[in-house]
Amino acid sequence: MFLRKVINNAKRLAPNIRTMASQGPLVDLTVDNDGVSIMTMQRPPVNSLNLDLLRELSKSLDEVAKNKSRGLILTSSSPTVFSAGLDIMEMYKPDFKRAEEFWTTLQDVWFKLFGSNFVTAAAINGHAPAGGCLLAMSCEYRVMVQGKFTIGLNETALGIVAPTWFMDTMCHTIPVREAEYALTTARMFTVDEALKVRLVDESASDKADAINKCKSFIKKFERIPPLARSITKQKIRQAPLKNLQENRKADCEEFLAYLKNPKVQQSLDMYIQSLKKKA
Repeated sequence: MFLRKVINNAKRLAPNIRTMASQGPLVDLTVDNDGVSIMTMQRPPVNSLNLDLLRELSKSLDEVAKNKSRGLILTSSSPTVFSAGLDIMEMYKPDFKRAEEFWTTLQDVWFKLFGSNFVTAAAINGHAPAGGCLLAMSCEYRVMVQGKFTIGLNETALGIVAPTWFMDTMCHTIPVREAEYALTTARMFTVDEALKVRLVDESASDKADAINKCKSFIKKFERIPPLARSITKQKIRQAPLKNLQENRKADCEEFLAYLKNPKVQQSLDMYIQSLKKKA
């Protein structure tokens, strides 16, 4: 019964997680005429976060740190999905050496985005469940395109406990009481609901509008000394960053132990088989 519930919730909350062969780079990184880096995830169909995409995100974040852009805007090439979160195929019957690299690379991406010394904003142009929500929340400012899109950490509905650093990121974004309720109920916020609790800061009519509003946020810092701004940001975010840094190995071991659980693999198998039938 429990496994059936997990699968049914997975279908409802993540209907299109299937991997698809992508052509070309998984991340497009450009610097526009305003000196702002635009980082676009482009792994069809839903930017599910596999090891390859995470590697590219990590490299691209290193490049932004080097090129001294005025700021970074993270967005998606998909018209309806920002990112569907972690790729389930990285967790199903995994090669554990790859699974370890997958998780440590995800940690790296979070460290580099949440703890960056440059200004960050997310132009959320579609659904952002689970890991997609984590990426958006790791940015300092979020603009979400209006529509029937949702955002949130919905792990508990899938029978999964979100890692502590996922929770910490949400508690740094919305009030703790709101975060507790959202995490325990697997709440997915509509755009308007997300605005009310400041899970997102603004809404936009389309992707271009979202990017422009992100640029307006980045512009606010033109007259603020960058060193003072970055140190202030990192001091505010110090506790979650330090917590994961001190517990990286244990966090990874916990993830690998989860993958080794036969019940977990059984539930993943049932979910994948249901997707095949649906296809």
